[in-house]
Amino acid sequence: MPIRCEIVSQDRIVFEGEVDMVVLPGMEGEMGVLPNHTPLLTTLQFGIIKVKQGDETQYFTVAGGIAEIQPDIITVLADAAENVEEIDIARAEAARKRAEELLENIPRDENIDAYLAAAAALRRSNLRISAVRRFRKGSKRRAPVAGLPEEE
Repeated sequence: MPIRCEIVSQDRIVFEGEVDMVVLPGMEGEMGVLPNHTPLLTTLQFGIIKVKQGDETQYFTVAGGIAEIQPDIITVLADAAENVEEIDIARAEAARKRAEELLENIPRDENIDAYLAAAAALRRSNLRISAVRRFRKGSKRRAPVAGLPEEE
């Protein structure tokens, strides 16, 4: 008996379908969700959502948000999310470079909002690059990106 999963970002539906299991990056760690799960509302941290359908697993980056879990449906409302197969690696690397340059040039104590925005952009870029290297079909596994924990 599958469970319905919907992953929605601010601008589009990223995924919807019947799945066997979903693994979410909760604030307290990874959380596996199977059909008939107890109702739950949780916040999400930057990380990878794993969606298992039979022998297939799809991977999605998520940059925060919330997940509502009901016995028959999982709804993820993400601040930003995308399928790892859709990530443009060149664009992600360019975004990382821009964020690193911004962080070097912004005085932390003078403009904290700009500094925090640049730090979040760097974290998201690193997540996207790491996800492509680890989970994209056909990609060779490479060394982890600095600042991100190594998984599995």
